[in-house]
Amino acid sequence: MSIEIANESGVNVDETSIVSAARFALDKMEVSPLAELSILLVTLEVMEDLHERWMDLPGPTDVMAFPMDELDSSRRPDAPDASPALLGDIVLCPAFAKDQAKTAGHSLMDELHLLTTHGVLHLLGYDHAEPAEEREMFGLQKRILGEFQAAVAALNKRDAQRSADDRLLGTAGLDAVPADEPPA
Repeated sequence: MSIEIANESGVNVDETSIVSAARFALDKMEVSPLAELSILLVTLEVMEDLHERWMDLPGPTDVMAFPMDELDSSRRPDAPDASPALLGDIVLCPAFAKDQAKTAGHSLMDELHLLTTHGVLHLLGYDHAEPAEEREMFGLQKRILGEFQAAVAALNKRDAQRSADDRLLGTAGLDAVPADEPPA
């Protein structure tokens, strides 16, 4: 799965973490590993322009999704092998998301993970215009985000334990000997 990210927002964020959230959501939704996705982080001004131009709504917003190819599972039997499907673009506005994060009582990165997951679901055809659609999409979003946060917490716990183990082994003189040095 190819995920490109470009940060043109002027806000310093952990881009790798945003890509990880997108990859996790795509994996949970069983999207083909041949799929391609683009994530763009923009300024308030750029987001406002996109929001007005494409949604005919005033002011900036937090996230927009621009689907590209339809994921067509009903391909002709004589069609050539599948090529990478360009899912589309997710556009995030970290400056807008900052206020939402503060209101929600979590970090900007938590908000950007939520918005990335939301954008992925939009690219996959989910919407929230009707109450039933909203329940389905937001329920799925909450589940994916919860599983992502649990996976990140488990990874951080494992890394912390590994670091503690390495310190303990070093204190006991059992740390690894560099390859170019003979053992003492």
